[in-house]
Amino acid sequence: MPVEFLGIAATHDGSETHPRSGASFDKDYTLKLARAHEDHGWDRVLFAYGSGSPDPAPAAAYIAAHLDKLQLLLAHRPNVSYPTFAAKTFATLDRISDGRLTVHFITGGSDQEQGREGDTLTKDQRYSRTREYIEIVKRIWTSHEPFDHEGEHYRFHDFVSDVFPVQQPRPNVSFGGSSEAAYATGGAEADIYCLWGEPLAKTAEQIEAVKAAARAAGRTTPPRIQVAFRPIIAPTEELAWEKAHRTVAAINARKERGDAVVRRGRGRGAPENTGSQRLIAIAEAGERYDRALWTPTAAATGGAGNSNALVGTPETVAQALLDYYDLGVDILSARGYDLLGDAIDFGRHVIPLVREEVAKRDAEKAARDARAGHTENAASAESGPRRLAEAGR
Repeated sequence: MPVEFLGIAATHDGSETHPRSGASFDKDYTLKLARAHEDHGWDRVLFAYGSGSPDPAPAAAYIAAHLDKLQLLLAHRPNVSYPTFAAKTFATLDRISDGRLTVHFITGGSDQEQGREGDTLTKDQRYSRTREYIEIVKRIWTSHEPFDHEGEHYRFHDFVSDVFPVQQPRPNVSFGGSSEAAYATGGAEADIYCLWGEPLAKTAEQIEAVKAAARAAGRTTPPRIQVAFRPIIAPTEELAWEKAHRTVAAINARKERGDAVVRRGRGRGAPENTGSQRLIAIAEAGERYDRALWTPTAAATGGAGNSNALVGTPETVAQALLDYYDLGVDILSARGYDLLGDAIDFGRHVIPLVREEVAKRDAEKAARDARAGHTENAASAESGPRRLAEAGR
């Protein structure tokens, strides 16, 4: 199966290791970073959402108007707009981008972060709202006749949109989470299910949970799986590990100075969301897992978002990513700490290695399937005369 790579569409140059150098929306940097992804083999970039961050939808439209190939993953929280309005926004953006949009729906893992924009629902209520919201958006994208909706969270009458996506029947829907409620919602509604990087065994468990939820929802085809990492690469293993320890030291130094380390979606105290709790538990259980997974970056940020690292040479990191591919992961998300430089290095040195090996494995599988089909056909052809002979006895 083909493999895809997702990067980050940041609107400034700051990260957990260093503060931004300019405004929160730096137009020139935003375009420069996106262009670096397009020029170095990435498939799409994520426009993330935060309560006080620049609005990702116009930022995505800006990039779509300047770049021709890069696909867009737009993060959206259902609490910030009514689904009738959001569906039109998404359809318009898909038009602007000539069909390059995927929408990532965020339920929200922190009561405090949700409350910053007036959302007072409980976590379970938020998941219920998200599922209803996605169902409405999908219907608006595909319905050309007015319809009414009377649901638990939304009610409207006689609505029909006059703008429809380029993609038919609709853009893809992306969703993530590690709780049972998340599996149920995403298993039912998502085309792409997103996970944070965990050890291979735990990732396999989560993939099976998503598939089970999809089956329970009556789906015959489960969502595609995406897994996210923070790669730390260098020409040699020794240099990569030195870089990894410098990275954690820089994060901790910012914390000690009281700087605002990026903790997207987090409030004060221990994290409320299951995904971050899992990352912390994994870090407490050990620093290194499998081929290259390293947890101190997650521990340093309190399990904030995509924070587990893959450390090593490009060859080591590529092989580690292929281990996840072998589990059934076909979208690999990666983001460094020097956003621009790391996007270029990863695109130059890791992406080609993974794509080459995936193409090789796909070719070998096709050859095996062809041989198996040939053997089966030959056996069937041979058994025909035998059955006739036996029938004549």
